[in-house]
Amino acid sequence: AADLPYKFPSIEVRHTKADAGVPVSYWRSVGHSQNAFVVESAISELSETSGMDEYLFRREYLKDSPRLLHVLDEAAKKGAWGKTGDDGVFQGIAAHKSFGSYVAELVELKIEYGEIRLLKVVSVVDCGFVVNPDIVTMQMESGIIFGATAALYGEITLAEGEVVQSNFDDYPIMRMNQAPIIETHIVPSNESPTGVGEPGLPPLAPAMASALFKATGKHFRSLPFKLS
Repeated sequence: AADLPYKFPSIEVRHTKADAGVPVSYWRSVGHSQNAFVVESAISELSETSGMDEYLFRREYLKDSPRLLHVLDEAAKKGAWGKTGDDGVFQGIAAHKSFGSYVAELVELKIEYGEIRLLKVVSVVDCGFVVNPDIVTMQMESGIIFGATAALYGEITLAEGEVVQSNFDDYPIMRMNQAPIIETHIVPSNESPTGVGEPGLPPLAPAMASALFKATGKHFRSLPFKLS
């Protein structure tokens, strides 16, 4: 959060360590997961406060980060940014750099029968020179499914000092019939190859949070998302 691509004239970042009381290990995309959620969600809220479209707000402050700006522009273009939500479908967008790669994701979702239904994710990735585009596409897809699972279902609870969840019956993962349509667009590049195993995950949750705010008028600042 102290290494923002956005060029704001003034910024202050504070950190407070929170001890969960139980061992905590690595997670896919490591610190980029929660940091991208916090930072990109804050950017969306700042755009709302300023009265600007969140995509245009990001464009305004990403002028010194051309590769991140480019994937953001491409995601907005490929995903047809600007739907009004008249059909009950709402959009959100987010962008993040991790492991040397730049990824932007545009999501479409709706609230159906009191549940969040993720309909579509348009992902644009700039990971330098690509040797095997199929591998890049598969990694983006799996990162998105992993991130969507965490955003919708990934809650760990404790009782009497023990983790309650024990297997996939009480810690569900996204099933095939719940999975969104995923489009992956790879930016042609002659830059050195960079990571693809994890960068598809970080922008997903903040993009969903933005769309959920449009759908409900409520800010979602913790994961997993809960409508009530």
